[in-house]
Amino acid sequence: MSNTLRNFRSKIIGLFVMAFALSGAQSAFAQQLMGLDEPGRDEYIETMKGKTVAYLPIALSFDLTRGWLEGIKKELEPLGVNVIVRDPNWNTNAGAQALTTLIANKPDIIIAHNPDVQTYAKLFKRAEAEGIKVIQVNMKSVYMTSGYVGADWVEVGEKTATAALGACEGKSNKIAIVQGPTASAPSAYTLKGIEHILTKNPQLKVVSSQAADWDAGKAKGITQTVLRQHPDLCAIIDFWDGQGVGVAAAVKEAGLTGKVYVISSGGGEQKGACDQVAAGGYDYYLNYDVPSQAKAMAGLARWLIQAGDIVPVDAKGFLYSRLTPITKETAAIPGTCWTLGKIK
Repeated sequence: MSNTLRNFRSKIIGLFVMAFALSGAQSAFAQQLMGLDEPGRDEYIETMKGKTVAYLPIALSFDLTRGWLEGIKKELEPLGVNVIVRDPNWNTNAGAQALTTLIANKPDIIIAHNPDVQTYAKLFKRAEAEGIKVIQVNMKSVYMTSGYVGADWVEVGEKTATAALGACEGKSNKIAIVQGPTASAPSAYTLKGIEHILTKNPQLKVVSSQAADWDAGKAKGITQTVLRQHPDLCAIIDFWDGQGVGVAAAVKEAGLTGKVYVISSGGGEQKGACDQVAAGGYDYYLNYDVPSQAKAMAGLARWLIQAGDIVPVDAKGFLYSRLTPITKETAAIPGTCWTLGKIK
C-alpha cells in the first residue's frame, strides 16, 4: 500500500472516530439538557389542587383581617386551592354558627380568628375529631389546635411595659392600660406580660386598667376620664391600634401629645401604624406584621394538607410573629409598614 493511500485511510478513520466522539458528546449533552424529575414536586402540585381552606375572621372590616385574607389568597390560590370566607361581622353567635356549618361542609383547613378564649373551643375539638385541621390566628382559644400563627401576647406585654418604664423614668410613674375585651387572648395574656415587668419594677403604678372592647369611641372616653383624674399620667398602654386611635385623640384634645407617652400595637398597616406614629398619635408601636403572618398561615396550611393523616391529632405547633417596634425614627423608612394594595 502506497504512503499516499495509507495516509488517506488514516484520515478517513480519524474522521469516523471524531464523528463518533462528537455524536457521543452531543448525546450526553442532550441528556444533560433533559434534566431530572424533582422528587415529590408532581405529587405536591396534585395534592394542592382542589383543596379548600376556609377563613373565619371575627369581622372582615379592618386592616388585620383583610390583610390576612389577601395574603392567604395570594399564596394559595395559584396552587389551585379554594379559599372561602365566612364573615360573622363581630357577632360571636354568628361566628359559632358559621364554624358549625363549615365543620359540616368539611373543608381541608379552617383558619379561625377567635373572638375570645372560650367560644370556639368545643367546635375546634369537634372539627379536628372529624379530620379538619384548624389554624388559629393571633387570638388563641383555650383549646389548642394543629397550629397557631400570631403574636406572643406575653412578649407584647413585656415589651410595651418596658417601653412605659423607660418613658416614665423621672416622672410620676403612673400608667394606664386600655384593654380589649377581657375574655380575649390579647387582654388576658398581654396583662401577664405587663405583670412580669411590674413585679420587677414596683415604682410603676397602674392607676387605671379598663376594657374598651376594641372600640375607638369607648377607648377615647376611658382615656378622657383617666386624664382628668390623673393629669400627671406619664404613659398609656393600649392593646390594639384600632381602638388606640381613640386613646391618641383624647391625649391630643387634652393638649398632652408628647407629654403622655402613648403605646399601642397592631399589624403594621400604613395608616394605622406608621402614619399615626409620624403624626405623634403613638410614641411607641409594636408591629406583628400582617404580611408575614399571612405567609406563615399559608405555609402551615400547605404543610398540613401534604401531611394529611400523618400528623397526629395531638401534634400542636406555634409560629409566633416577630415583633418590631415602630418609632418616629423608623416610621418614615420605606417598607416599615404595609398597604392592602401591596399585598394583593
